[in-house]
Amino acid sequence: MTATHAAEFRFECPYAEMMYAVLAPEADSYPRERSRVHLSHDRCSVTLFVEAEDTAALRASLNMWLRLVNVCKEVLEL
Repeated sequence: MTATHAAEFRFECPYAEMMYAVLAPEADSYPRERSRVHLSHDRCSVTLFVEAEDTAALRASLNMWLRLVNVCKEVLEL
């Protein structure tokens, strides 16, 4: 895969390590031909980096990952 499009998001929150622990298995098992995902974290933030071959693949990946982050955030804030 030759990635020509990319996006990076940094989510700052007090539960960053927990959010990373929840999302990391999804990133490890994200087999896509046209896109790749990389997650990293530190004490107070989670960084999501998505790269894709084309804009359609980037948009699809971002839709899924931003939705996952939002659900994770809502659950951790309960």
